[in-house]
Amino acid sequence: MSIVTLQLGQCGNQIGFEVFDALFSDSHCPQRLCSKRENEAYQASCKERFFSEEENGVPIARAVLVDMEPKVINQTLLKAAQSGRWKYGQHSGFCQKQGSGNNWAYGYSVHGPRHEEPILNLIQKEAEKCDSLSGFFIIMSMAGGTGSGLGAFVTQNLQDQYSSSLKMNQIIWPYGTGEVIVQNYNSILTLSHLYRSSDALLVHENDAVHKICAKLMNIKHISFSDINQVLAHQLGSVFQPTYSAEGSFHYRRNPLGIDWQVRPPLSGLPTLGKTSLNKELHFNTSIANLLILRGKDVHSADLGGFKDPALYTSWLAPDNAFNVWKTQRAFSKYEKSAALVSNSQFLVKPLDVIVGKAWNMFASKAYIHQYTKFGIEEEDFLDSFTLLEQVVASYRNL
Repeated sequence: MSIVTLQLGQCGNQIGFEVFDALFSDSHCPQRLCSKRENEAYQASCKERFFSEEENGVPIARAVLVDMEPKVINQTLLKAAQSGRWKYGQHSGFCQKQGSGNNWAYGYSVHGPRHEEPILNLIQKEAEKCDSLSGFFIIMSMAGGTGSGLGAFVTQNLQDQYSSSLKMNQIIWPYGTGEVIVQNYNSILTLSHLYRSSDALLVHENDAVHKICAKLMNIKHISFSDINQVLAHQLGSVFQPTYSAEGSFHYRRNPLGIDWQVRPPLSGLPTLGKTSLNKELHFNTSIANLLILRGKDVHSADLGGFKDPALYTSWLAPDNAFNVWKTQRAFSKYEKSAALVSNSQFLVKPLDVIVGKAWNMFASKAYIHQYTKFGIEEEDFLDSFTLLEQVVASYRNL
């Protein structure tokens, strides 16, 4: 079962390189805690999952690279080739330089449709190399301009053409202080479109990763490369294989390793409007939590706290909402590591803030012309606001 990774825009290409480098480094890291047989199976599974046939002894990443500027793609291809350990395919990148500026609407309404055929052809060629395609992993910025608009367009096309394959989008939540003046517009448009076409959104907040670099890693002058490497290690520790109690790899039974579908009972569902939307959230009520433990002492870890019913919505028992995977095979150079993937109320506040800021700008008609001139109308904004406000309300009422 193989995954095709789509690296979209500058953000997606730079993070994508670090992800593949982290996966390769981890699979070839010396191991003392697991058996030789388990380590060999782990390496083979990682290779099948993320890399295709070797060329002159060098594995090739199962990836498609897309950007508006040739510089980013050329740098990414060269960096991988110079590592001498793995590389991208010879025809895995697509670039068509345009003079539109950094504009979400241009990426979604103009650049995407104009270059739909060559981009989808690249994706099809990569998918056909897989003996068994399990899904797509799409790495992109949420608040960027043309790249995030194009990412929303490409994901929508994948839903149309590969409806039975899982689509997961890894998106980077923008800094609260702002990187792009229209980042809140871009964010609500990206999120609302992906909500309709993606199967799962895996979110990383720039502010949270920046704190890790500053406080846990004591990096004085934090670069995007530092942030991307932290992101890559977090993603790698989630996507690398673990063994089930039956001795098989978890992610062989599930497209990307995680059961993202929540199936609540037909009765007893929360009703919107029962709780004030302004109520203070004292802790994050969860729909689902997945804990992944790797390395030393994983089988003696005390997990009782994760099974507390108070952590979960009333219509799901902890046994149905909490899963744990364990393997003595350590990740990379870490003696032991833990990763938590959580579907919870954690993003209610930051999402509410972004929607509120975008609405304030929209109410004053600020910068709307940058979108309407490329076909994104005011009704599209209103649809996005309505959908995301419903999402916020649903999560608040868990």
